[in-house]
Amino acid sequence: MASGNNHSSQDKGNMAVAIFLLIIVIVSVLLSFFSPWQFTEIASNWGYIDFTVILTFWICGIVFVVIGLFMVYTTWKFRYRADARADYEPENPKLEWWLTIVTTIGVVAMLAPGLIVWNDFVNPPDDVQEVEVLSKQWGWAFRFPGEDGKFGTVHVDNIDADNSFGMNMADPNGEDDVLVQGNTLHLPVDQAYKVLLRSNDVLHDFWVPEFRAKMDAVPGMITYFWFTPTRIQDEPYEVVCAELCGRGHYTMRGWVKVDTQDDFQSWLGTQPTWADVQAATALDAMSPEAKRGREIWAAEGCNACHSLDGTAVVGPTWLNLWNSTRNLADGNTVTVDEAYFVESIREPAVKIVEGFSPAMVAYDDETVTQDEIQALIALLKESVDAPADAPDGP
Repeated sequence: MASGNNHSSQDKGNMAVAIFLLIIVIVSVLLSFFSPWQFTEIASNWGYIDFTVILTFWICGIVFVVIGLFMVYTTWKFRYRADARADYEPENPKLEWWLTIVTTIGVVAMLAPGLIVWNDFVNPPDDVQEVEVLSKQWGWAFRFPGEDGKFGTVHVDNIDADNSFGMNMADPNGEDDVLVQGNTLHLPVDQAYKVLLRSNDVLHDFWVPEFRAKMDAVPGMITYFWFTPTRIQDEPYEVVCAELCGRGHYTMRGWVKVDTQDDFQSWLGTQPTWADVQAATALDAMSPEAKRGREIWAAEGCNACHSLDGTAVVGPTWLNLWNSTRNLADGNTVTVDEAYFVESIREPAVKIVEGFSPAMVAYDDETVTQDEIQALIALLKESVDAPADAPDGP
C-alpha cells in the first residue's frame, strides 16, 4: 500500500511540474503579445533594424515554446513507472542531423539580416551631409562644417576653457565651422547625415531611440554611423547616453529637433562659427583669478551645463548672473551672491531656478574646494556685457 501511495505522489509531482512548465510557456507568449513595452514610433530610415529585432524575437520565441512544450511532454511521458526500463541509446545520427540543420537555419536567419544592416550602417549614401557629436561628462556639443563643406582639424591637446572642441588654430578650414555649444541639435528632415563621434573623456554612446541607430563615442578615435530623419514632430527627440559614463550619467541628456529645410537653415544661421567664438573670447581682459575660475569651469565640467555667453544649455547661463535676481521653481526669488552660489554647488537641489530641472550633482569640498569656488565667483563677477552678436540659445 505504501508503495502505491509513493507512486501516486510521484505522478502528482510530475503532473505539477508539467503544468507549471506549461503555464510558464503560456504566460510568456501572452506577455509577448500584450506587453506594455513596445517600440517607439520610428523616425528614421532604419526600419530594417526593427525587422531584424522582430525576426530574432520570433525565432527565439518559437525555439523557447518548442523547448518548453518538449519539457512538458518529457516530464509527463517519462515519469517514473515501476515497470519502466531505460533504453540506452548513446547516439542518434538522424536526430543529430536534424538538430544541426534546423539550428544552422535559425542562426543564419538571425545573423544574415544583421550583417546586411551593418553593411548599410557603415556605408552612407553619396548625398550624405556630416555633423560631429562631441561627448563629454556630462553633456553634448555639436559641430557642422561651414560654407566650405570641410571640417577643421581638431586635437584633444587643444582643448581648454576657450576651445572646448579642440580646434586647430592653424587650420583655416575650421574658421567657418559652426559650433553648437548647447545640448540641442537641429537636423533637416529627409536629409541623410553621417554622425561623427568624439569623446573628450570616457566612453559614451549617442542614442536617439526613435532613430534606432546608435554608436559608441570612444576616446582617442572617431566613430561614425548615419541615418536620415524622416518625421517632424512638435517636441524634439531625446538623446541619451547608452554607456555608463560616471556619476552624472543619468543627467547626460540632449535633444534632436527635426526641422524643415528652411527652419534648419534659419537655426543654423544663428549659431556661432569658430571665428565668432575666437572673436568673442576676452581672456586678456580677465583678472588672473577669473582666468583660473574659467579653467576650473572647464575642468570640472561646469561648461557642460552653464555657458558664459548666454547660450541656453542644461542649466542657467553664467553670463550677467552675479547679483541678478532669479525666480525659483517654488515661487520665491533669490539674489545670486556668494552664499547662494556656494549652496548651489554643495546642495544644488535646495533652490531650483524656474524652468530648469534638478539635474546637477552635488560637489563636496574634496571635489571643488573653497579656494576653487572663490575663483569661480571671480569668473562670475567678470562674466558680464555679452558681445552684441552673442548667439541665442537653441
